[in-house]
Amino acid sequence: MIPFERLTLEQKSEYDALLGHAAHRGCAFSFANLYIWGRQCAARVDDLLLLFSHFGGKTMYPYPAGAHVTRDTIELLIADARERGIPLRLAGLNTKDVEDLERWYPGQFRFHCGREGHEYVYAIDDLADLKGKRYQPKRNHINRFLNEHPDAVIRPLSDETLPDAKALADRWHQLRSPEEDAGMELVALNRAFAHWKELGLEGLVLYVGDEPAAMTMGSRLSGDTVDVHFEKADPDFPGAYAVINRAFARHIREKYPDVKFLNREDDMGLEGLRKAKLSYHPHHMVEKCWAHLVTEEFHDY
Repeated sequence: MIPFERLTLEQKSEYDALLGHAAHRGCAFSFANLYIWGRQCAARVDDLLLLFSHFGGKTMYPYPAGAHVTRDTIELLIADARERGIPLRLAGLNTKDVEDLERWYPGQFRFHCGREGHEYVYAIDDLADLKGKRYQPKRNHINRFLNEHPDAVIRPLSDETLPDAKALADRWHQLRSPEEDAGMELVALNRAFAHWKELGLEGLVLYVGDEPAAMTMGSRLSGDTVDVHFEKADPDFPGAYAVINRAFARHIREKYPDVKFLNREDDMGLEGLRKAKLSYHPHHMVEKCWAHLVTEEFHDY
C-alpha cells in the first residue's frame, strides 16, 4: 500500500510546490483546505503528491498533484484501493483529467460532474470596484450599510481581532437551522483559527463600533488566485456581506498586485448560496468531477 500519513503543518512549504501544479483544479488543492477540512493523508512519490481523504463520511483519492501524472500514477491508486478493500473514488478532476482517464482506460471509468461542486472564480477588479449597472445593487447595499453605521471600521485579522472573528463565526453557526449540517465547517473554522499563521491565512474583520459584524479569511491558491475559505456576517447587519467582500478584494489587490482572481468556492447545491454567488457575476467556473471504475458501484453521487 502507499505509505499515506496525516498532513502536518511542517509539510506546507514542500507540498505547496507540488500543489502549485494542480492549483487550476481549484480549492481542494490548497494546503490550507487540505489541512483544515476532513481527515487528509498524503504521500510523496517522486515529484507527485498523492492524497487519501476521509471527508463527509466518504473515502476518496483526490487527483494526484504534480507536473506529470501518468497512467502508472493511477495504477498506484487502483492497487492501493484494492489492497485496502475499498472502492476507488477519484475526486477533484478537471476536464483534462477526465480526458486523460478516458484515454488511458477507455470506457472503464464513470464520471460525475455535478453543478453543485463547480467553483466560482471572480476577476478581482470586479469585486474590488463593483463598476457598472450590473453591480448597482451591491453598491446600494454597501452605501446603505455605511450610512446606517458611520462608525463601521475594517481591521485586519490579527492576534487582537481573532477572538472577535471566532465569536462571530460561532454565533453564525448557532443561528443556523438545526436541520443544516454545519458541524464539519465549524471544525474546519476552528482549525483555521488555531493555525492561521502557519497556514498563511489572512483576513479582515468588519466592526460596527466594538461589535464584529463580518469576517473573512483566505489564502494564496496559485500565482494569480486567492481562495476565500470563509466569509461570515451577522444577520443583524444587512449589507455586511457586501462590505466585507469588497474590502477583502481591495485588500488583496493592494497587497498582491499580481493576483487577478478570487476563488469563492462552490455553492454546495444550495439555491440561496448559488443565487448569491451568481449575483457577483463570476469570471469563470472551475468544473470539478469525480470518477469511479464501472466495475464498482456507488449509490451516493
